[in-house]
Amino acid sequence: MSQSHQQPALSKCPGCEEPPAAGDLFCGACGYDLSAVPDRPHDRPTMAITVPPDTAEASAVPGASEASAVPGAEAVRWPAAAETDSSDAPAPVHRPSDLPGTDSGGRPLAAEREQTREPGPAAEPGAAAGQGFAAAGRGPEPTSAPGTSAVPGTSAVPGTSAVPGTSAVPGTSAAPVRRDDPAEPGGAEHSGDFAPAAPDPRTAEHAAAAAAPVAGGKVCVACRSGRVDPDGYCENCGHAQPRERDHMEQELGSVAAVSDRGLRHHRNEDSFAVSSTALPDGSPAVVAIVCDGVSSASRPDEASAAAANAANESLLESLARGTHPQQAMHEAIVAASDAVNALAQEPAGAMEHDAHRHQNAPACTLVGAVTAGELLIVGWVGDSRAYWVPEDRTQPTARLTEDDSWAAQMVAAGLMNEAEAYADERAHAITGWLGADAYELEPHTAAFKPDRSGLVVVCTDGLWNYAESAEEMAAAVPADAQERPLRGAQVLVGHALDGGGHDNVTVALLPFAVRPQGAGSACETV
Repeated sequence: MSQSHQQPALSKCPGCEEPPAAGDLFCGACGYDLSAVPDRPHDRPTMAITVPPDTAEASAVPGASEASAVPGAEAVRWPAAAETDSSDAPAPVHRPSDLPGTDSGGRPLAAEREQTREPGPAAEPGAAAGQGFAAAGRGPEPTSAPGTSAVPGTSAVPGTSAVPGTSAVPGTSAAPVRRDDPAEPGGAEHSGDFAPAAPDPRTAEHAAAAAAPVAGGKVCVACRSGRVDPDGYCENCGHAQPRERDHMEQELGSVAAVSDRGLRHHRNEDSFAVSSTALPDGSPAVVAIVCDGVSSASRPDEASAAAANAANESLLESLARGTHPQQAMHEAIVAASDAVNALAQEPAGAMEHDAHRHQNAPACTLVGAVTAGELLIVGWVGDSRAYWVPEDRTQPTARLTEDDSWAAQMVAAGLMNEAEAYADERAHAITGWLGADAYELEPHTAAFKPDRSGLVVVCTDGLWNYAESAEEMAAAVPADAQERPLRGAQVLVGHALDGGGHDNVTVALLPFAVRPQGAGSACETV
């Protein structure tokens, strides 16, 4: 009867240190070939590293091939590591210095010999420090102090640096540093270091892909690589993109405007337009239009944008052909009203789905200013306002518009004073607006001929709620706003945000420069 070869009894698997079952030829946990376990040497080395005898090669570990320093100890030939492990990644090379203790010959390891000042194996002449792990028999072994890690990139002695080219211990080679570039001297190709199992996402290939512009769309502001879908979200990371209208700024010559969503609203329902043109006599004309969407109506953001664009285009066309600026402002407000009304038009058959669509039609307010020669023209519908702030702050300021609001009607009728009216919760209910459901369109226009330089502040109630009187508005306007209108508009928006930012905030600053001609100013209101 044939008998199976009795394997040495093992208390634990050499590969994973799990206790194997009696009679197992392979480890049940890691699959280690237990049939290849050789008989234990008499000195029992610190760490047993075994491979099948037929794959073992003579290893040129420095000092390991010499006669054992311990009497009766058998020399053990350290085998070369397998090319790959079970994950198909190149297997790391085991070294006698991986753990503190003695080598297979019973002698102290290299680091211990260094600490005890015993002579150790000399490094090869010209060996570069920090070249990474070398295959067995391909150069000097890196040293490691007892209790410290031999992982590439870590210091061989606690508190010392593992920078390439520096020594971890005076007189010894530096701790090994991993290099993945095979073209670099001392890299994987030269040192025998293994290649990474997967590509590093921080490589130049991935960085170039992230930096490449996305064709046919906007690039995500968060990941800088994904395309933004029509809903405003990144298709790569899902980050919501800031909407273009959340904060807008524009400066055109001497006129500037800023609009901000504010701190409480989920979108910006304000809009503005600034432009300039030449009158028939060649003199310049500058335009500023500000619109505020009615939040209780549908699509207020579209209404304000449509009104601002239509009024601006109408003014530019009328002024260029010689229409009186005040008449041009009236026509511009009518054009803006038509543009907002058009938004309420629905395809045939929509009535049966929304019989009350005109009761919630898109709506907005409008206020505009035009400087043309010696004239200053303002026009408005609703509760957006225009203020006059003289360059000489010792001169009186003025509000150039009257609100179409419940509070203004109460004051005009003498039923309440201004303080009482604006303290009422109905104060900001507007009585005039642009939209298909407006009771009657009544454009207001006013012409002024200032005799001194100043600044026209054109704004929505998101600003004047925090600087309601003319004096409060003048105090909020920076002293250099006449020369720097964009910065002045930014400061005014910041004033509203600092006050709470409860509404969208939009302001346009339009400087008006004249030569001093004495006291007083002419005013004509229609």
